[in-house]
Amino acid sequence: MEPVNEPRIYSNRYQLTHLIARGGMALVYRAHDLLLNRYVALKILYPELSVDANFVERFRREAQAAANLSHPNIVPVFDWGEDAGAYFIVMELIEGESLAGTLRTTRTLSPLRAAHIGAQVAAALGYAHRYGVVHRDVKPGNILITPDGQVKVTDFGIAQAMSTADNLTAAGSVMGTATYFSPEQAEGAIVDGRSDVYSLGVVLFEMLAGRPPFVGDSPVAVAGMHVRDATPSVRDLNPGVPADVAAITQHALSKRPVDRYQTADEFRADLLRFADGQPVTVASRGAFVGSDATQAVSTVSAGERTMAVPTMTGPRSDVRRRKNPRPFILGGLALIVILALVGFLVMKGGSSSPSLMPNLVGQQVSDAALTVRSSGLVVGATKLVASSQVAGTVVSTDPKPGAKVQHGESVTLNVSLGTSSQPVTIPDTTGMSLGDAENTLGNAGLAYSVQFTPNAPENGGAPNTVLQQNPAGGTAGHTGDKVTITVLAPGSKYPLPDLSGQTTLQASATLGQSGLTVDPAAPAQLCSNTQPAGVVVGAKPAFGQLVKAGDSISLIVSSGFCSVVVPTVVSQTKTQATASLTAQGLTATFVTESSMSPLCRVSGMPVSDYVIAQDVAGGSSALYSSTVTLEWCP
Repeated sequence: MEPVNEPRIYSNRYQLTHLIARGGMALVYRAHDLLLNRYVALKILYPELSVDANFVERFRREAQAAANLSHPNIVPVFDWGEDAGAYFIVMELIEGESLAGTLRTTRTLSPLRAAHIGAQVAAALGYAHRYGVVHRDVKPGNILITPDGQVKVTDFGIAQAMSTADNLTAAGSVMGTATYFSPEQAEGAIVDGRSDVYSLGVVLFEMLAGRPPFVGDSPVAVAGMHVRDATPSVRDLNPGVPADVAAITQHALSKRPVDRYQTADEFRADLLRFADGQPVTVASRGAFVGSDATQAVSTVSAGERTMAVPTMTGPRSDVRRRKNPRPFILGGLALIVILALVGFLVMKGGSSSPSLMPNLVGQQVSDAALTVRSSGLVVGATKLVASSQVAGTVVSTDPKPGAKVQHGESVTLNVSLGTSSQPVTIPDTTGMSLGDAENTLGNAGLAYSVQFTPNAPENGGAPNTVLQQNPAGGTAGHTGDKVTITVLAPGSKYPLPDLSGQTTLQASATLGQSGLTVDPAAPAQLCSNTQPAGVVVGAKPAFGQLVKAGDSISLIVSSGFCSVVVPTVVSQTKTQATASLTAQGLTATFVTESSMSPLCRVSGMPVSDYVIAQDVAGGSSALYSSTVTLEWCP
């Protein structure tokens, strides 16, 4: 990091200390948040871009898109704004380095570490895709690694909501980094989450091979290679890469989106299977690795090549008159017809005769697949199932062993995931963000599935928040058990959370985590007898009313205490006067008059426990919680 020469303060709050990086759209600084006394990362749009309305709009969308994403593998956005024409975004400061920096030092990573990093990036992308956000610029420079190994994805600078249809997402608008472009992105076509899958495949390739799959003299040349050129095998550049992770990489780098992993979650699941030493599902989708891969044949010698013969001209005098060949031709044709008929009958009879399904139970999946093919059958699918058998062995088949099968029939192999017998108490994830719940269940060794519901519970709920789970938290289970967690479906309505007592910054963060935005207009003010000046006391729509993700919320903040009417308490007892003032939110303080004072006598007779005067006249106004001084005869 480079220390800054002039520690400018943005919005009277964020003081620059060091330059961290220069990006395609902005400079990233380390800054001191003077209000909360913490260090943050401040991304500031280049001055020459700040005058371009399109770039400013894209920059604003980055803040809005990222602020609505709350996941352990995504760098959170705290704030954004403008200061003297400079637009900025405030993000969490990540201590550590980018994956790009790591690769500059080590060039390649071990397959296991690459799989772990790729899985965490895929988790972040999968979460963002579920909420309609495509990153569009997945590359090592946007992948940060903390000292404890946690991966965080940053820079949603060109991320766009998939559902929008404006000029920023129209076909022909090419955004991103050419080295990591998907083919459809290079062609300027509309992209979806599968484009991020391809880009992450490029990053995985680079981690394993030490270089991206395509290298050219210019970004345009590289983009063209993504569209036209065949993707090299990562094992050609690094023969030490295991076949399974090579197959995962190759599958993610398929040219057509329909041929890749269809979701980042599928990509992540295969990376985790590889990391755990389990068979990967990509092998069952037709990826060819090792001995099954396409091989080059030896060069054909000159004598084996097709050659032209010279054309003969004029009548030939070097041949004898031949006998009429017609009888021989007819006889030969008859023989051919007879042999063909016999062959057809033999083949017909053979194909209609069923054989028996071999017993593959207990075999390794690779050996079982070989047996299936040698039996004239086809491996249709490979399904991973929980089992006490050794991981990677066949548990059962469909058809079952001994069943009658026809030549070419499809066979399903059910393959063991391995032993799943460790007892575990299922953690309670209700109320957690979806990302935290996924991590919590994964760390407990549990599988999970996400179920969407259109109805929020009466007591609240928000996008990206677990509403319920089955089995419930605290239930006894075993590693490998599956937990179903329920979250709101995109587009569902849910109650606006109560923001009372929060600062406007805190309220903005709460709304962002709930998929909502804050109206940029200055908040309305309302006096409050319960909240100090400057904190939220209300909103439009009101707290508890139904909203949906993307709605803009207008905040109402306290202007301070309201005015109240001071009651007349002269001639009341001390207890009565105190009660009267307290009921109006006022505080009573007493000045004791001497019992010998003429003021404490009526018709010459002394009186006791009697208020004779008050410093704020009855019927006038005073601020709530202010003090009224009373003169009192004891």
